[in-house]
Amino acid sequence: MKTLTKTDYLGYAFLIIAFAIGIYYASTNITYFDTVYSKEDGFIENSQFIFIFFSSVLLFYRFFKLFKHKNIYWKIGVLGMALVFLFGAGEEISWGQRIFNIQSSEYFIENNAQGETNLHNMVVEGKKINKIIFSQLLTIILIIYILILPVLYRKFKSIQKLINLFAIPIVKWHHTIAFLASTGLIFFVNSDRKWELYELAFGVIFFLIFLNPLNKQIYNVTS
Repeated sequence: MKTLTKTDYLGYAFLIIAFAIGIYYASTNITYFDTVYSKEDGFIENSQFIFIFFSSVLLFYRFFKLFKHKNIYWKIGVLGMALVFLFGAGEEISWGQRIFNIQSSEYFIENNAQGETNLHNMVVEGKKINKIIFSQLLTIILIIYILILPVLYRKFKSIQKLINLFAIPIVKWHHTIAFLASTGLIFFVNSDRKWELYELAFGVIFFLIFLNPLNKQIYNVTS
């Protein structure tokens, strides 16, 4: 395992504290956990937004900084990831709707589980898109990305070349361990809002991955 950076230590320390507080309140004062700690626009959700948004900012920064030095495949990969995380950040805060006190249209009021202007809470035939797509599909993607892809990258030169071509950052083993630890700890939180903590782990760990991936050379000018 590569040596952790100071940023890694800070990120993991933040997660440990956030999870410890969450597990404590979920066990001793579930009302406080649900209505204060993990509430909409509360500390946990705002922290999620910050890490997801800054992941996007970091990717956009690298995209424009290295634009003239990189080929089209690199640009597609980095820009695509930057847009995905920008979308995720926007969805997290309903595109600023609550911040700017913007009223939802009639369509979203009728078809969104929370009556907000976002896609992940939309309801189709009685089922939330969040559960069908954003949860189930994301779980499959995470398993492939966190557990399978790092092994394939290290074992096969052809896959390594393809991954680097599209500038897909590869996790280090401590990122994988952090995800597995977060997955285990989340089951100690006895609340339906525990997934807010899990999304926070997602935001923090992905920011650390983008900041310092195994194949960090993909962000070099000459690579």
